[in-house]
Amino acid sequence: MTTHTYIEGTAETAPATTAIKRGDKPVELTAAGQWTLIWHKFVRNKVAVVAGMIILLLYLVALFAEFLAPASPDASKPLFTYAPPQEIRLFTTDPDATQKFQLHVTGYAMTVDQASLRRSYTIDDDKVVPIGFFVKGAPYKLWGLFPMDTHLLGPIKSSDTMYLLGTDKLGRDLLSRLIYGTRVSMSIGLIGVCISLCLGVILGSLSGFYGGAVDMVIQRIMEVISSMPTIPLWLGLAAAIPLSWSPITVYFVITLIVSLFGWTGLAREVRGRFFALRTEDFVTAARLDGSSERRLIFRHILPSLTSHILAVVTLALPTMIVAETALSFLGIGLKAPVVSWGVLLQDAQNVRTIATAPWLLIWPSAAVVLTVLAYNFLGDGMRDAADPYES
Repeated sequence: MTTHTYIEGTAETAPATTAIKRGDKPVELTAAGQWTLIWHKFVRNKVAVVAGMIILLLYLVALFAEFLAPASPDASKPLFTYAPPQEIRLFTTDPDATQKFQLHVTGYAMTVDQASLRRSYTIDDDKVVPIGFFVKGAPYKLWGLFPMDTHLLGPIKSSDTMYLLGTDKLGRDLLSRLIYGTRVSMSIGLIGVCISLCLGVILGSLSGFYGGAVDMVIQRIMEVISSMPTIPLWLGLAAAIPLSWSPITVYFVITLIVSLFGWTGLAREVRGRFFALRTEDFVTAARLDGSSERRLIFRHILPSLTSHILAVVTLALPTMIVAETALSFLGIGLKAPVVSWGVLLQDAQNVRTIATAPWLLIWPSAAVVLTVLAYNFLGDGMRDAADPYES
C-alpha cells in the first residue's frame, strides 16, 4: 500500500492535487514528492543539519584557501621555530592608561638555553602587533587565475608576524598550512568517493540486475579485493610510486589507490537493492512496455536508490580522508611540498616534538576528528531521511 503525505497550500514537486472541503471553504491539498519528504525529515535532524553546515564551511575554506590563509604555507622564518600560538586581544593600553579598541597579538620574548641550545618563548606585552581584516600580504593567485595580495586576516604591517596556531620546526605558520591542507585532504576524499561511486554503482547494478555468471564474476572480484590486508597493500602500492613523479601526479595516484579499495561496500549495497527491486511491479511494467535493459537500470531502478546511495557515499567520505591521512602520516602517501593534514601530522611523530610543540599534533588531529564526526552525523541523518515514510 502506497503512503501519501500532503502539505497544505504548497505546490512543491507535486504529482497531483486533491480538493477537499473544510467547513464551507474548499482547501486544495498538494501531494509532496519524495525529495520534498526527504528534505523535510532531514531538516528536523538538527545534529545532521549542523554537521552539514560544518562540511560546507570546510569546503568553503578549501575553495578560498589562498584568501583565508594569513601567509604562504611555505614561508619560513627560522627565528620563530616552534613558536607557540598567539592570542588575539581586543584592547590596547595607551601610555596615559586609556584603553582603545584594536585587534592585536602580542609579540614574543625569546631566550636560548646555552646548555641545550633550546629556545623558549614568553609573551611580551610591550610588543603589540596590530592585525586587521582584508589586509595586504603575500601575493598569490586565487584558484591559479587571479593575482591578488589581500588576506582575510593578518598583521597590518607586512613586516610583523602573527602565528595564531604557532609554527613548526622551520618557522612556518601552522594556521596557513592547516588551511591549505584542508583543500588537499577534503578534495582527495571527494575525488576518491566519486571514483568509488562510479565503480560501485556500475558493477553493483550489473551484478544485481543480471545475476548468474555476471554476478558470480563480480562477486569473486569483490571478495578478492575485500580479503586483501589494506595497510600492507597500500604500503606496497605507495612504495612503488617513483620518486621522480611530480606532487600533482602523486596526488592523483594516491587518490586512485585509496578509491580502488573503497567501492566494494557500495557495490554490495546496490546489488542487494537491485535484487529486491528487479521483480517489482513498476520494473515489470516498464519491461512489458518495451524498455531496454539500460533504460530499466538507469531510468527506473537507480533513481529509486538515489537517496540511499547518497547516504552511503556520505559515510564513505571520512574513510577516504582517514586513509589519506594515515598514508601521509606513515610517509608513504603525499609528501612535501604538498600540504595535507597527514603531511602536517608527520611533524608530530616523536615524543620530543610533541613535548616541545604540542600544537603540531593537536590542530591537525582536531581537523581530522571534526571532519570525520561531521561526515558521520551527516551520513546518519541522510540515511534516516532516505526513507521518509518511516517515523
